[in-house]
Amino acid sequence: MLRTIDLRATRPSPSELLALVPRAATDVSAALEPARGLIDAVREQGEAALIEQAERLDRVRPPHLRVPADELERARDELAPAIRDAIERTIERVRAASEAQVPAPERTVLGDGAVIEQRWQPVARVGLYVPGGKAVYPSSVVMNVVPAQVAGVRSIALASPPQAAFGGRVHPTVAGVAALLGITEVYAMGGAGAIGAFAYGVPSLGLDPVQRVTGPGNVYVAAAKRLVQGATGIDAEAGPTDILVIADDSADADFVAADLVSQAEHDELAAAVLVTDSPAFAARVVERLEVRVAATKHSARVRTAVEGVQSAVVLVDDLDQAADFANAFGPEHLEIQVGDPEAVLARIENAGAIFVGPYSPVSLGDYAAGSNHVLPTGGQARYAAGLSAATFLRPQQVVRYDAAALREVASAIAVLSTEEDLPAHGDAVTARFERA
Repeated sequence: MLRTIDLRATRPSPSELLALVPRAATDVSAALEPARGLIDAVREQGEAALIEQAERLDRVRPPHLRVPADELERARDELAPAIRDAIERTIERVRAASEAQVPAPERTVLGDGAVIEQRWQPVARVGLYVPGGKAVYPSSVVMNVVPAQVAGVRSIALASPPQAAFGGRVHPTVAGVAALLGITEVYAMGGAGAIGAFAYGVPSLGLDPVQRVTGPGNVYVAAAKRLVQGATGIDAEAGPTDILVIADDSADADFVAADLVSQAEHDELAAAVLVTDSPAFAARVVERLEVRVAATKHSARVRTAVEGVQSAVVLVDDLDQAADFANAFGPEHLEIQVGDPEAVLARIENAGAIFVGPYSPVSLGDYAAGSNHVLPTGGQARYAAGLSAATFLRPQQVVRYDAAALREVASAIAVLSTEEDLPAHGDAVTARFERA
C-alpha cells in the first residue's frame, strides 16, 4: 500500500534528502493563467464575473453574493446545540493560544534622550477564505477569524464558495460560525475570483480591498494568492495537506495508521508519510492501514492518497536520521511517537505544527487543541510559519531622539553618508545644529 524509501546504511546530504522527499505532482504555476483570467474578469466586471464563475465552476447561481444579515443570524441560531458547543469550546481554546502570540511592546533606551519603541500594529482590513469542495470547514472559520480578532484587526470579510446543495448560499454551518464570531461581512464566492475580489475590491458590493488574504484552498486559490501579492499580502500558498509521523517500535501501530488515514481523507493528493527505524513496526502499520482504509467512509479517496507518489514508509537507521528527513520534508503536520520524544523534538527545525506523544493526534490540532490548523504545506514549513495572530501584525519601530541625543551620533551619520556618497543625509542632521 505505502511505497518504501529505504535510507538505511546511507547518509544523504541535505540536498540529496530534498531530492528524496516524496511530493504530490501539483504545479501552482500551471494554474496561474486560468487564475489570472478569473481575477482579471472580477477586476473588470465585478459582480457579473463572480456570478458567472459561480454558475460555471460551482454549478449554482447565488441568490446574493453578499450574505444578508438576517441569513447569518438565522444560520447562527439554527446551529445544532452539539455543534455550537463544540465550536464555542474551540473558539475559547484558539483565542487563548492566539493571545500568547501577540508580542508585548518594547522600549529600548540607547542613551539619554535616545529611545526606540517597538510596537506591533495590526492591518486594518483582511479577507479570510474558507474553502468548500470535498468537505465543510467551520473549523477554518475559527482558525482564520480568531487570530485576526486577537491581533486587533478592525475590518474582517469572509468568503466561502456558494453551495449547490443549499441553493447557492454559503454552507449554513460556515455562515452560522461566522455570525457566532461577530462577522457580518460574508460573501458567497469562491476560488481565484474570490481572492481577486478581496485584493482589488468590488465597489458595487461594498467590498473594499483588503490588506491581507488568508486561508486554505485549492491550486487555483494558491495561484491567485501568488498573483495578487503586491496588491495585498497573503499568508501562504496552500496546497494538499500532509502528515509525517516519526515512530519507533514503542509506538502503537494502529494509532499511527489511524492518524495517516485522518489526513489522507482530505484529498487524493494528501501525503501520508511514516518515518521509522523499525521495519517490523512499519509492517504492522501497513497491516493496520489496510484495515482502516477499507473501513473508512472515504475509502477510495484515502487509498488513492496513500498509494500515491507523495506517500511512503521511510526506513532509517536511527531517529537522528529520522529527524534529518523530517527537516528536509518540512511537514505541515509532524507527529513524534517514540520512546524519548524530547530527544527527537530537540532536533526538529522545520514543521508547521508538532504533535508529541500517542495522545496528541493531528486531528486534535485540526479542531480543539487550541493550536491553529492553517499551516504551511508542500515543504513551505522549511521557511514559513502557520497562521497566527502575528500573521495580522506588522512590527514597527518608533524613533524618539532629542537634540542632545542626535548631536551625539551626528558625526557617525556624517561619516557614513559621505562614504555612501549621500551627503544630503548628513546635511539633514547638521542643519539642525547650524542655527545661531
